[in-house]
Amino acid sequence: MQSTFSGIEIGKRSLNAHNRALTTAGHNLSNASVRGYSRQRVQMEATHPIYRPQLNRAERPGQVGQGVQVARVERLKDMILEGRIVSQANGEGYWQSRDKYVMMLEQVYNEPTNLSVRSLMDQFWDGWQELAMLPEQGASRAAVVRNGEALIEGIHQRSRSLHELREMLDDEIRATVRDVNVLIRDIADINMEIVKSEAAGDNPNDLLDRRDVLVEDLSKLINITTDTRDPDEFNIHTSGFHIVQGGISRPFELEAEPANEGFSRVRWSHSDETADFRGGKLFALQELRDSDVREELQKLDTMTITFIDLVNEIHRDGYGLDGASGNDFFVEHQAVINALGNYDSTGDGAFDSTYLHRINGANRLQNEQQIGLSGVITLPSADGTVDVQYNPTDTVGDLIARINNSGAEVTARLNREDRLQLRATPAEALENPDFVIRSLQDSGQFLVGYSGVLLASGAAGAFSSDAADQVTALRADADFSVAPLARPSSWIEVTETLRRDPSKVAASFGEAGRPGEAGNGMAAREIASLRNNPVMVGRTATFDDYFADSVAEIGLKGKEARIALETQQLIMKDLREMRESISGVNIDEELADMIRFQHGYNAAARYIAQVDQMLDVIINRMGV
Repeated sequence: MQSTFSGIEIGKRSLNAHNRALTTAGHNLSNASVRGYSRQRVQMEATHPIYRPQLNRAERPGQVGQGVQVARVERLKDMILEGRIVSQANGEGYWQSRDKYVMMLEQVYNEPTNLSVRSLMDQFWDGWQELAMLPEQGASRAAVVRNGEALIEGIHQRSRSLHELREMLDDEIRATVRDVNVLIRDIADINMEIVKSEAAGDNPNDLLDRRDVLVEDLSKLINITTDTRDPDEFNIHTSGFHIVQGGISRPFELEAEPANEGFSRVRWSHSDETADFRGGKLFALQELRDSDVREELQKLDTMTITFIDLVNEIHRDGYGLDGASGNDFFVEHQAVINALGNYDSTGDGAFDSTYLHRINGANRLQNEQQIGLSGVITLPSADGTVDVQYNPTDTVGDLIARINNSGAEVTARLNREDRLQLRATPAEALENPDFVIRSLQDSGQFLVGYSGVLLASGAAGAFSSDAADQVTALRADADFSVAPLARPSSWIEVTETLRRDPSKVAASFGEAGRPGEAGNGMAAREIASLRNNPVMVGRTATFDDYFADSVAEIGLKGKEARIALETQQLIMKDLREMRESISGVNIDEELADMIRFQHGYNAAARYIAQVDQMLDVIINRMGV
């Protein structure tokens, strides 16, 4: 039966419930400015009545209510919206990083006009043009040397700036990986606390909010997905791998990668496998370091090597005022000491590779001449190898154009002696060395008897850089040069001989076996004509095209990053505002609830006072 004092118990329950509701409203107001806090609500429900439908219940109509109780304290959170925010945050982190560093990349090219590489190269060509008109003057030769030194310093400065940018990106990659590891460890620790709290029957709302903040921060750094299907084990994946599984975290490690100039490689701590990201700040930093900035360095290196090759090729055949010939204007430092190109790629003290940069065939060719042969030339490419087919009706010029448009990492041209020159380009894959001809093979006779590059056809006569002494696969009368140092744009310089004695600068060509005369400026004129000749391979036909395309491409990347970032920020702004409307603390609403809960508390107190008066009458005023 119902107790005489049940009214006191009903009032007490009401006091406790409304006190809890007031405390929760105060908690909401206290955390109104806390990032990631979700407002909480006390859900009240009627306490179970005394009498339930069973055989021993009292025979009385209806059930006797026992007041109110707190069912739970829940946080107001839309988990579908939260998942949407997590999936979009990696895009925001990605474009923020790209916008920041592409702007720095633009600043590398935004040099003062009179100090830019393009302006310095224009002065270099102008110097040769002046020397062509006044070939007998020593002052014109000295000006050419000074202009050459200024140009090389400008190229060095751009190369240093780009390399410093790669180093800056590598430093930030290291810092970002540390941040990722801290976040996944913190999330795993919070997961353990949440499981313990839920096992005790509590609603760990504040811990859940803290975890959501950490997950959102992590999603800005790397692309992640969350899995909450198992209520006892919160999982986070990236690229198909677990990084958080309940209370277990799997951090990342960094190690130097020799193939990538010693820059950091991010790998899984439990294996040697490289971590593969597809979004977030970390992916943007890796992409910028190993793609965007590296490509700019490779393009600068390609332009530089093409430039010095062409200038040296002409200058070597010319004569200075002292009658000297055979001098290079520029000197490049070679990465391979061995004259045959043999190289120790593994560092074990034994030659295991042959690193050649360019090969000149032995035979003279003509662009318009039909080959009269058929076969397939196999050349190295970013994806392995590429086949270039030739037919009897093709001209030499047709085949050269086909090689240069094939996507091979080897280019072809006819040099000043009309001999076929094959030259390596930078490698797209990090594991392949730049400016190294990795393989050459011809099923027919074009590279063999026709141009005089290889000694034999087919696989038996193929050249490969993966073994030492591979120059034996070349014709004995073909000439070659070994690979330059990595980042040749950082190492080239004007030849010391010319710096000491500008009179050795070649301005003339010899005739009929005699040295060039002082008034003959043909060599200087031919070097000056390189300015507008289509000497570059690919989209950039001339040196001016290279500079124009480089600036335009960086500008387009910067514009793309700014537009994409603005779009992503607008998307995230809408999502966060939507979340704030659902989960954010509304101070006016909380104050209104406080008044409501206060009235409920006061009513419970009045009710207890009234019950107390009734009990006082029964206990103290009813006589015998």
